[in-house]
Amino acid sequence: MKNKKLFAVLAAVLAAASAVFAWGLWSRPAQASYRFSDFEGKPPIHVRTSGQKAPSGLTPAEIKKIYKLPASGGTGTIAIVDAYDDAKMESDLGVFSKQFGIPSCTTANGCFEKHKMATSTSANSGWALEESLDVEWAHAIAPGAKILLVEAKTPSGANLLAALDYAAKRKDVVAVSMSWGGAEFSDEATLDSHFVGASSGTVFFASSGDDGTGASWPASSPNVIGVGGTSLEVATTSGKFISESAWSGSGGGVSAYEPEPAYQTSYKIPKANKMRAIPDVAYDADPASGFPVYKTSGTSTSTKGWYTVGGTSAGAPQWAAIQALGQSVSPVKIYADKSSTSTLKFFRDITSGSNGTCQYYCDARSHYDYVTGLGTPQTDMF
Repeated sequence: MKNKKLFAVLAAVLAAASAVFAWGLWSRPAQASYRFSDFEGKPPIHVRTSGQKAPSGLTPAEIKKIYKLPASGGTGTIAIVDAYDDAKMESDLGVFSKQFGIPSCTTANGCFEKHKMATSTSANSGWALEESLDVEWAHAIAPGAKILLVEAKTPSGANLLAALDYAAKRKDVVAVSMSWGGAEFSDEATLDSHFVGASSGTVFFASSGDDGTGASWPASSPNVIGVGGTSLEVATTSGKFISESAWSGSGGGVSAYEPEPAYQTSYKIPKANKMRAIPDVAYDADPASGFPVYKTSGTSTSTKGWYTVGGTSAGAPQWAAIQALGQSVSPVKIYADKSSTSTLKFFRDITSGSNGTCQYYCDARSHYDYVTGLGTPQTDMF
């Protein structure tokens, strides 16, 4: 009798585990007591090298060739929403732009604007690196667009959302980049209306996270384009593209709280179980094929200078810049383009690599997968 009871208990446990496995949510279990008031955003950024005198990593020209983006262009304003104050951001952007032959972007010429949500905003070295990555590479990809850096007082959910609201209300903003995220929470669906801009052309982008399989917010919102990560293999000397695969750190999965939006239902994503699938798209995120960033704020003398970084935080601002280039990205449009007979003109389909050991939800494959979404860009005209 005791053995029968034990087997019954074990069977129930296994059944519950199987249900969780089927949803692909085991890596970040939902907690009903965890709510927006508990949320604190974290920038998914990984440092490969720091404090170098010269840049290393893929150059803007190389990235543009790999993703078939134009050498110049961009209109409207790209809003970068981050936390804390980077007092050296404008001057660091100047060093970065000069290094790579990119047009100057300053307050004086009207290209750069920084808005602190609170005058008493303090500095933070980690977030300053994130701001450098976001601002410098958004400008690199779309040098003709303006950059608006909105600095939240802290990375609390309330402060980040206030900064987001400021950016969203600006009619000149065509894209909003959020290179931060955190675990989902039970009341997240009530916040979806915040991801709607004053302009009909405003599109919101968020990093999907760097902890491997699992959903995160705000990438989980159906009004946001979630950006996953890939690993690029390029020729050492020429920077020529060789291959691209799913990055092991790329966040992705099925939302615990957001229902599947119509644009995903129409695409018929397998095993989403009528819930929001993440990410939507992807971009280079592997620090091994990372991005050079110039940063001096909040660092010691030995760590000032050039960094090489990666993470899905690199993809959100660069996808935002793609929107500024073509003014044609939207959640509905990218799924329609992927479904078209011209799909290869829009996306590189990532079919190898994984972000965990959960098989289907962790492996890249044709069409759509929960690591790289629809794939990486092959144009700025979606």
